[in-house]
Formats: sequence, C-alpha cells, structure tokens
Amino acid sequence: MLFLPRLFTSLPFRGLSLAAFGVGLLPAENLPGVIDTRVLYHNPAVYAAWPAMVRAGNGDVLVTFIRTEQHMSPNGAVSLMRSTDNGTSWSEPVDVVDTPIDDRECGLTVAPDGSLLLHVRSVHWKAATYEQLGPEAYRREWLERWAAEVSTPDYLAAADLDGSHVYQSTDHGHTWQRRGRGPDSIHGGITLRDGSLLVAGYREELDAARLYRAASPGAPWETVAIIASPSPELRFGEPHVAQLPSGRIVVMMRATARAYDDTRADLFLWQVYSDDGGTTWTDPVPTPMLGFPPHLTVLNDGRLLCTYGRRRAPYGQRAMISADGITWNPASEIVLRQDAPNHDLGYPASLEITPGRILTVYYQKPAWDPADKHRHTTAISATTWMLPE
Repeated sequence: MLFLPRLFTSLPFRGLSLAAFGVGLLPAENLPGVIDTRVLYHNPAVYAAWPAMVRAGNGDVLVTFIRTEQHMSPNGAVSLMRSTDNGTSWSEPVDVVDTPIDDRECGLTVAPDGSLLLHVRSVHWKAATYEQLGPEAYRREWLERWAAEVSTPDYLAAADLDGSHVYQSTDHGHTWQRRGRGPDSIHGGITLRDGSLLVAGYREELDAARLYRAASPGAPWETVAIIASPSPELRFGEPHVAQLPSGRIVVMMRATARAYDDTRADLFLWQVYSDDGGTTWTDPVPTPMLGFPPHLTVLNDGRLLCTYGRRRAPYGQRAMISADGITWNPASEIVLRQDAPNHDLGYPASLEITPGRILTVYYQKPAWDPADKHRHTTAISATTWMLPE
C-alpha cells in the first residue's frame, strides 16, 4: 500500500511555501574540525525532530524526520529530504508516510538487496491524554483542539494503525510501500556480514532494549536479545547498533532516569557487545559519553564513531571515536555544537560522506524565547566536520 502525503489540515503552516524555510548557513562557532553548520529545514509553525540518515544505493543521501505541530500533538508525518551532492544542497521535504494518526520515529535500514526499510512508530492518541495535561504543558486552546481532533470518526476508525510498522522502498526512497508490522527504531538497523538484518528497538519491552533479526526484508522478525537495565534508577531506550570489520556487534543505548529528568549528571550512554554474531552478549556497562540518544557509524578506517546530544549546559551535539568499539576516551570528546538555547535537541545521525569528512544531522532550537514556554518549534540542522588526526 502506497501512502501519499496529506495536508496537515489542522496545522497553522498549511499553504506556506516550504522553500521559505530551506537550507541556510549558520554563523561559525570556530570549533576544531567543524567546516560548516546549516539549517536544513525550519518552519516556525512546525516541530521538526528525530532525524535518521542513510546513503541510498544510487549515492543519494536521505534524511527522514518527523514534522508535527508540537511534540505531543496528534498529527505528525514522516518527511524525507534528499541530497545528490553529499549534503551540500537539499531538496524540500516531502511527506512519505502520513496516516490518519500520528506518525513519528522514522529509522532507516539499508537491506542487502539495496532496498530501504523505514521503521515508523504510529501513535493513536486519546482525548483523555490531552484533557489530563495542564496549561503548564501546552496552551489550553491547543489541548482542546487536539482532543477534538482525536475524537473525530476518521481518527477513531484508524485505531488499528497504532504501533510499529515497516515500509520499503525499491527506488532509493522515492516511493514507499507498507510491508506490515515490524520493529520500531529511532535510527534504523544494519545488514550483518551474514546478510541478515539486525534492528535495535525498545517499545515492546518495558524499560529495556530489544534486538530483532530477519533473514531478509520480507522475512519475519525474531527477537534475539533483550537488554535490561541493571539500575533501579535508569531505564534503557532508543538504542542503535553497528558491526565492526572484526565482526564485533556493538549496541549503544540511552539511559533515562525513571523519575524523568534529562538534566541529571549521570545519564551516560550504556553499551553491550557480541563477538559471536549476536548469539551471546556482554552485560551492559556505562560509557563516559554523557548524552543521548546514540548513533553509531563505522568509519572507513574501521573505527567506531558515536554521536549524541548533550542536554546539560553547554547544550549541543557531541561525538567520540573508539578503535575497538568498546573503549572510549572522554578526553577525546568532539564538540560539534554548543550553542543550543536549551535541552530540546539531539538525536544526531552521522555519515562519512568522503574519507575523513563527516556529515551529522540532528534537531535543536534555532532560538528560544523564555517568555514563550509553550512554543516548541525546532529545526533540522547539519554540521559538516573533519575527523581529528
């Protein structure tokens, strides 16, 4: 089934030209190794977040992300932008999955046959959710409008779409077909050396990460591991996975405080690894990387790059590199951005576009007015940078 874009009829940006919110270079922070930073997409009426990125089989770089009104509004869609020149210029976003309910989380996996898998989490919101939120969360008129929207016959009739779905593209991301239920994933999964697919998700397991494996894009997904947090104060989520040239498989996970607080000083990334193709896994251990969630990139030289958002001042995007995928030196942390106005940021994804040259996409606020606590507009941005010697 092919999903065509529908207009966000309840959103204030209907009818606006998206070209007005396109690519624009940002002032340099003069950080070591950073070549440039630019805004790929920003519309003041839109909450744009949680990007994923892959290189398609034709060489195009694809970025997917969520476009919605606010973080918890019920009307999100998955959008895609494309670059044919390694991230120098970008197409305008097009909506590739837009069901009657809220479509969010949009990880990308490149399959062995070159096709692309899109992992989408769709949420069927209830009016009671918005009725229970107070004015400190969102403006009352927004909450009332959202409660009315999720009570319409069309929205109520789409309740069976709630959950995680997999879409497939066989033409480098130009068209997508729904293939059925499948694993959720913030950034997507990988093709293992044996040709099977491995995806790390977390929605189906309370406070834990789950690893799913499929022999091919059309094969059933099987759970191969559940990674539970050993700490009563932390829960695991939003994992990502990579396989090194040695065969080692590394899974990195976000640690979230059970009494939710993004600004705590102990929210380091945790990791596990397998040296036998995923049959057995080590116990989870914390890393020195303070931030979340992680994205893992195997570099051309075989090292492992981890990028993540920092939600403690100075707010921004960070990176670290490991030679073996399990040893990380905090003294070598790379600062990509440290100018974000607050902690609403992160979810970076990275790609080595040419040897030693990295493209990292993420979301954060372009600016912030503390007097308007309800306006949660965010932008999709990108930093191009060079690996340190």
